[in-house]
Order: sequence, then C-alpha cells, then structure tokens
Amino acid sequence: MNTAGFKSRIRIISVCVFLFAVVLISKLFFVQIIHKNSYLEKADKQYTTPSGNILNRGSIFFTKRDGSVVAAGAMMSGFKVAIKPKDVKDPEALYTILSPYLKMDHDTFISKASKKFDPYEEVASHLTKEDADSITKLALPYVSIYKEKWRFYPGGSLASQTLGFISYKGDDLTGQYGIERFYNTTLSKPKDQSYVNFFAEVFSNIKDTVSGQENGDIVTTIEPTVQQTLESEMKKTFGQWNADEAGGIIMDPKTGEIYAIAGVPDFDLNEFGKVDSMKVYRNPLVEDAFEFGSVIKPLVMAGAVDQGVVTPQTTYYDAGSVTINGKIISNFDKKGRGANTTMQHVLDESLNTGMVFVEGKMGHESFRNYMKSYGIGEKTGVDIPNEVSGITGNLSGKSHDFEYANMSFGQGLALTPMQAIRAFSALANGGSLVVPHLVKQIRYDNGLSKEIVYAPIKTNLLKKESTDTITAMLVHVFESYGKGSYIIPHYSVATKTGTAQVAKESGGGYYKDEHMHSFFGFFPAYEPKFIVFLFLKNPKNINYASQTLISPFVNITKFLLNYYDVPPDR
Repeated sequence: MNTAGFKSRIRIISVCVFLFAVVLISKLFFVQIIHKNSYLEKADKQYTTPSGNILNRGSIFFTKRDGSVVAAGAMMSGFKVAIKPKDVKDPEALYTILSPYLKMDHDTFISKASKKFDPYEEVASHLTKEDADSITKLALPYVSIYKEKWRFYPGGSLASQTLGFISYKGDDLTGQYGIERFYNTTLSKPKDQSYVNFFAEVFSNIKDTVSGQENGDIVTTIEPTVQQTLESEMKKTFGQWNADEAGGIIMDPKTGEIYAIAGVPDFDLNEFGKVDSMKVYRNPLVEDAFEFGSVIKPLVMAGAVDQGVVTPQTTYYDAGSVTINGKIISNFDKKGRGANTTMQHVLDESLNTGMVFVEGKMGHESFRNYMKSYGIGEKTGVDIPNEVSGITGNLSGKSHDFEYANMSFGQGLALTPMQAIRAFSALANGGSLVVPHLVKQIRYDNGLSKEIVYAPIKTNLLKKESTDTITAMLVHVFESYGKGSYIIPHYSVATKTGTAQVAKESGGGYYKDEHMHSFFGFFPAYEPKFIVFLFLKNPKNINYASQTLISPFVNITKFLLNYYDVPPDR
C-alpha cells in the first residue's frame, strides 16, 4: 500500500472539506446576519404584492455628536388595501365596514368603489399588521391586502432640501433632489422578488453575494441637533424680517464636513406633494447665485496682505466717495473718514472706498488671480445635485476699472452660498481650498463599508502669516459690533457682515429697494472648529446685515461652543 499517496489524498480531501466549510459558513453568515431582515420579510407570505413589486431602498443617516447614527430617511413596512370595484354590489355598505381603517374621505371612496368595470383600486395604505389581520378576518372576496414599503423621514422637514425625496419618474420610484438623487444608484436596491429557498441561496455562488455590491446605506455628516438649531434660528429671522428667502451653512473649515445646511422656506418630506410651489424643493445653497457685497472684502484684503501691498496699519484718504470711469462709488453712509483711515477701519466700518484703494494697490491681474484661487466661479464639488458655478464674467480679464472697483466690495460677482463658505474657509484654515461634503461613509449591503475622505483641492493659497493677519483683523471687526456688546468671553471670533443690492433678474442694474444680507464667522478664530455662513434675501424695513444677522450668528456660535464643549482659546 502506498502510504504517502494515501496521506496525500487525505490532505486533499481535508482541504476540500475545509474550503467547503468556509464557503458554507460564509454563506450562512450572509443569509442569517446580513440578509436577516430580508428573510424575515420574505417569511411573511400571508400577504403578497402583484409581481413582488415592493419598494426597497437604502437608509440615510445623520451622525450625532458622539458618533452614533440616527435615521434621516428609512423604509417603513406595512400593508395596503385594494378593492375590485366591478365586484362591489353595495359601495356604501363596504365603506361602513372599512371606514375604521380608511383615511380616505367618504365621497372619494364611493367614487372609486362605484367604477363598475374597474378591477383594481387602492383605498388604504400604511396599515399596521393588526389592521391588516382584522380586515382579512372579514373575508370579503372583493377586498385584498398587500404588503408595502414606503419612505419615511423621521425629522419631517429637517434638512428637507438637502435630503430630497423619492417619487415617480415614469413608472419607477427614484431619488428626486438632494442626497436621494445624488446617491440614487447607491441607495437603490432590487425590488423584492418572490420567496427564495433558504438552501438555494446557501449553496448558490458566493461570488454573487460578496462582490460587485454597490447598494447600501448613506451616513451623512449632518448633526441633527445642530441642523435643528440652524433651521430654528433662520426660520425665526426669516419671519422676523419678512424676507423672501433665508439660509445658512455650518461647516468644519479644515475638512469641509457640513454639520448643518438649511434653506427657508422648506417643506415636510413626508408630505412633499402639499406645497404651494415646486420651487421650495430647490436647494438655494447650491442652486442660486447671489451678489453678497461686503462679506467678500476680507478675501480681497487677504490677497492684498499676502501680496505685501497693504498691512492693517496702511492708511488712505477717505473722501466718502470715489469716481471711476465717470461713475461714483460711495460708502454705505455717503460719509468720508478723512486722512489716516487704516485698513482695519476699512473692514470695521465696511468702507467701499477703502476696498477700491486696496484693489488699486493690488492691480487687476493680481486681484483676479487671488479671487480665482479661492474657487470663485467654480463648482465646489459638494455632493448635492444641480450645483451652479455662479456668475463671474467680470473676472474674465476684459472688465473695465469700474467693474474691478465694484468687485472689490462684493458687487458684480454672483456666488452660491456654498462657494462663499468654501472661499471664507481658506481664510480660516491657513489657505486651503477644501471640498464641502455631506456624506462620510457608505455602508454596503454586503457588510463592508467605505469611509469617504476629501483632500483639499489646493493648499498654500495664502501664506500662514497672511491668514493670521486677516483673522486678527476680523476678530477686531466682531469685537467692534455694538461697541463690544457681542463679545463672547474667553473666545475669539472672526466675522464680517455684508449688505448688497439685489441684481434685477432681467439684467440691467439693481433693485433700489431690495437687498441681500449676509454674514460669515469662524471660531475659535485661530484654531477654528466651525465656520458659519448666513444669508437673508430682501428683508423688509431694515437696512443692514449688522441689524438682522448678528443676533442669530451669536446664538448659533454660543450653542456650538457649549454643545461641543469647545475649550476657551483665550
């Protein structure tokens, strides 16, 4: 007997048995753990849906402060009721029997049930299993119960324009707007099929289960309490000043992670069809471009400081106005500050003439290069659909002196709020152009996950000394508001307000009685954890952003410092 050959065959058989066991255990893991919920649903065969056409979709999660997740968009399971009107003899009697389970009004039900040649009408949905069982016990031959799933948003209107919703596109339910649309391929799952034999899947090709899997759940960077706080402040401000529109973003200026993003007015995601206008679905933070005015001044000043043509102590003569190409540019109050007006005063008092002086010291080409380096005129790459790039034709290099003068204080350039906060982040983070983003992780259905990390697009846009200088200037700006009444003890906060005229949609000038208010700030100023940008479109009976947006900004800042237990920086 060949002992060596026998042992070799035993080893081969043992290896085969071992590999089979590994495959079997792996399949059992996927069937019993990964696909557990799916099999639990398939086991309930009391109620069927025609052709197995039940909606299935991945979940969307918010990330709480402690790193745990909470559902932002999830699938709910229940039952719906359908009738065969052609077999219904007495619609009134049927309504009396089913009315305890119906949300449908009497007349609508009778109308549906009276269609004598109609074989199928749905009359109730989102029922519990208890309700479905109760109707089943009635044993009505012309009434059927079907299992169904639907999208549910626990937060209602929370982050509505950012999350988006699902609705029909042709015959298919698909993501519309927001994250639901941007990540539709990932969130979409095959529609539930008929019952699959347990052992058939166990012994099917394991490759089909663990490779090529792209469907899963989305984990966002949005912190629900921060989102709620931002929305509350902006809704209050929106209502207080009877504005046309309002919005805000809270972001980490070093990484681009967005903690909160809100547009007002918004809508209830669970009842998205009940809106007065579909315009409310659009996300103004990425789909609308505005001329923001004086909040742009720190970007220009930072470029001039970086170029070495001005310092905070540089002075000029402020006559209150300046004439460029025969056109007069004035300070907001038409007043001059005279000789020895410093660059710090230019930011403190938001002097347009001072910014015209600064742009003149820079030169048009240098001004244009710095503004483009901040990403102005480019899409940010944020993971929200329909992002626009703004209106920045005046940076083409063909503009006249007057256009450059106008741009120096934020007129003649239209940015999205997302573009604006990214540009301001370069001042806060030492000169890097980050990628704003909303999704941090994808949890695939196969049990694997992918962390999403975005590296800065550009670095060293500005020297560190330059960003430190502009930060100190902006801290001084914040501490000058209300003669220091807004100072937050033990924390440095860098800010700037902006008030701009609103350009006519038809072109050809500006509305005389409409203004855009804006505000940005980052803190703690020299090692910032947060940057906040707020805007208010056309507030009524109020002139300046310093009157409308400082208060909500300070409220948000104090909340964030306390909520995240941020250590004092001074």
